[in-house]
Amino acid sequence: MTTVIPLHAEATGGCSTAPVLRERGQREVFCGLTGIVWLHRKIQDAFFLVVGSRTCAHLVQSAAGVMIFAEPRFATAIIDERDLAGLADAQDELDRVVTRLLERRPEIRTLFLVGSCPSEVIKLDLSRAAQRLSSHFMPAVRVLNYSGSGIETTFTQGEDACLASLVPTLAPLPGAAAPGLVVVGALPDVVEDQFARLLAEIGIAGVQFLPARHAARMPAVGAGTRFLLAQPFLADTAKALEGRGARRIAAPFPLGVEGTTRWLEAAAAAFGIPASRVARVTEAARARAAAALARQRTALQGKTVFFFPDSQLELPIARFLARELGMQVLEAGTPYLHREHLADELALLPAGTRLSEGQDVDRQLDRCRDQRPDLTVCGLGLANPLEAEGLATKWSIELVFTPIHGYEQAADLAELFARPLRRRELLSA
Repeated sequence: MTTVIPLHAEATGGCSTAPVLRERGQREVFCGLTGIVWLHRKIQDAFFLVVGSRTCAHLVQSAAGVMIFAEPRFATAIIDERDLAGLADAQDELDRVVTRLLERRPEIRTLFLVGSCPSEVIKLDLSRAAQRLSSHFMPAVRVLNYSGSGIETTFTQGEDACLASLVPTLAPLPGAAAPGLVVVGALPDVVEDQFARLLAEIGIAGVQFLPARHAARMPAVGAGTRFLLAQPFLADTAKALEGRGARRIAAPFPLGVEGTTRWLEAAAAAFGIPASRVARVTEAARARAAAALARQRTALQGKTVFFFPDSQLELPIARFLARELGMQVLEAGTPYLHREHLADELALLPAGTRLSEGQDVDRQLDRCRDQRPDLTVCGLGLANPLEAEGLATKWSIELVFTPIHGYEQAADLAELFARPLRRRELLSA
């Protein structure tokens, strides 16, 4: 018999005050350019122009999997030897490329100039270029810039930088407008539609999303705005919204049944709606998710998992795997631990979970090899070597390319972790 997962399963001590192992050393991560792969699909009238090298172009092209005859909404303005040698004015060259691009693609309404390691190394001022080009092409096209460089960032921070660049352009909230809710973080359209429907049924009208699917539908923001983060890696975006007077609603992240329910309850409470209404609205969805999760739990319960720092999704997913699927988290490593944004997640993690922030890949590899987890969640650069050593792995980048938020996707999220264990069992048979 399938049971509905309780709305408030009690935490077993939590990690709110747990010590954090802070590490600084060699890192194994993708750069922020990777965010273009899901952002260009989400904002349907935007274009992402990377100012970088041929390596940048190959990375984005291969990660996106765009066929040669497709016309995607991203490209690379390649910095070549003439630019590096100072034989050409890079700003003039950029103006020429942008003008030609907008002539060819008149449907573009927002153009992002995306900085890279090469453009930052040669000190190319893309902020000035964006201001100049925006003043020339407005009101038809707004030109913004952000950095996707991997020098100091991890790959999900590309989305954070992109959304933070949008915040200053958002319209002010009209003075007489009622307080509204903005859900912040790029979500697949199917997940966004599910959340919009649930929030409307709960009683929160006119919910908006950042980013919106089109430039004209970006939310207005002001002192009456409340926002709910859908992703844990949006620190700069949250800070920019708070600078506009918006207030963040504290909540766990909507991963798994428990996280989604608590996330919806937090939104409801901010608008004076009782938790009992959330329970009524979500009862059927929770029951479906519980039944689907029960099938995955048999493969995952009692198994150990080790998280290398990569996506900043590690703590919410560790909470989901531990509390809803019965896995034992040996270590939850994350590139950056934002204690304020992750306070609810830390409180729900099982007591005794080892937490690490930052990366020293050699030391983390030593700990992982010593503990021999049943499953290791890591980046692509580490997965194949660990597989060769007999460890089952899960690519963390799949967690941003796959719809995993909400009730209907809870079992799909669990399946991402069950699949490599089943594969390992078949190979060992």
